[in-house]
Amino acid sequence: MFINGEWLDGRPGFAVTNPATGQTIDTVPDCNEADIDAAIAAAHTAFATWRGTTAYHRAELLYRAWELMTERKRELAELMTREQGKPLKASLAEVGYGADFLLWFAEEAKRVYGQLVPSARENQRFMVRRDPVGVVGAITPWNYPISMITRKLGPALAAGCTVVLKPAESTPLCARAMFEIFEAAGFPKGVVNLLTVSDPSATGQAFCSDPRVRKLTFTGSTAVGRKLNAEAALHLKRVSMELGGHAPALVFPDADPVHAAKGLSLVKFLNMGQACISPNRIYVHEDHTEAFLGELTRRVARLRVGNGMEEGIGIGPLINEAAIEKIDAQVQDAVAQGAQVCHGGVRMSEGALAQGHFYAPTILSGVTPQMRIYREETFGPIAPVISYRDEDDLIALANDTEYGLAAYVYSDRLDTTMRAFEGLDFGIIGINDINPTSAAAPFGGMKASGMGREGAQEGIAEYLETKTAGMVV
Repeated sequence: MFINGEWLDGRPGFAVTNPATGQTIDTVPDCNEADIDAAIAAAHTAFATWRGTTAYHRAELLYRAWELMTERKRELAELMTREQGKPLKASLAEVGYGADFLLWFAEEAKRVYGQLVPSARENQRFMVRRDPVGVVGAITPWNYPISMITRKLGPALAAGCTVVLKPAESTPLCARAMFEIFEAAGFPKGVVNLLTVSDPSATGQAFCSDPRVRKLTFTGSTAVGRKLNAEAALHLKRVSMELGGHAPALVFPDADPVHAAKGLSLVKFLNMGQACISPNRIYVHEDHTEAFLGELTRRVARLRVGNGMEEGIGIGPLINEAAIEKIDAQVQDAVAQGAQVCHGGVRMSEGALAQGHFYAPTILSGVTPQMRIYREETFGPIAPVISYRDEDDLIALANDTEYGLAAYVYSDRLDTTMRAFEGLDFGIIGINDINPTSAAAPFGGMKASGMGREGAQEGIAEYLETKTAGMVV
């Protein structure tokens, strides 16, 4: 743990394991209530000074952290692959993506502008400024254990807030490595604080109820997000949440089904399907289903499953045994109700895979709305394909979910893509694009997929309060 500029160790801890091998990588301290209070107190004390620093100074520190992160890219990526499981190539890409947030918000720190607002009275002026909200309690997930840290801490620090971070209990080592970077970059004591914990309930409760914490930012499941949001609302906290998703992918009749299969094969199996924006319902017109499935199956069959540190691996392990059990139950339910397994559909445990949490990349056809996988977030390497006949019903089918994070559209017609963009109730839409994310673009969802936005100008606004002065002159 890192509290008030000091590393705290030498106390009871918990093990961090490699999901590919089951072996223990390291142990980290398991924080207690006194540690939680100390971290919040440190952030609260540091805020009084940090909020008064110039935007240029905050930008300089963020820029230095970006430099260090870039220099340590390989080291960070290898740690991520050992701790979280994704193939090394994907880990390298995530470190680069995560570093982008530090660079972007180093620049945005200098662009937090105020306003002078005209008044109806000749002798009155309104002056508006934007101040940092205060201490931020940040909770990050295991599936993107580095980029989710920078996507939250980058704007918070740029705005002049101080932070207490609780990373996922499965991936605290990546968080520790990032805080070593923040320390080396020269952030003052108490500005950034790290709590590692095996049971997150006490930390979440403190972030929601402690009056010194003015803002909660959370990325995780919708179920946990609802609980945290309800508790935070009792204390009138500022809240932003990026929650679950159940992304539809709409392959319109005018689209090339082979081209669509190529793109969706890449985004569906990215990070073993353990992404909130992963396409979970793939709608293909019945005239093109055979061509689409043929190309998708050929591409998925070439994916190698194994330890992400090995060359050429495309599918690593899932994060834990519970993840395996969840997705296998969805597959078995679908098959029992008539779905066909075009590829995969089994746990992989032979040879070197025996000690890890591996599941074969899977394609299901004949998926219908009665199946669990049609409604539930999957978070695994399962591609459910749904055939449709009437294009006019497609957007309504896609919107028929409580989630509203991401959606994908394949079409060669401008009028079709615009109709889909305007009609889909999702916060992020990839139009012939499997990577509709960037530090420069707003990221976030509608409905049960969360509130608020991360990245872009909207990202730093989440950490700012608006203050107005009426002046007689």
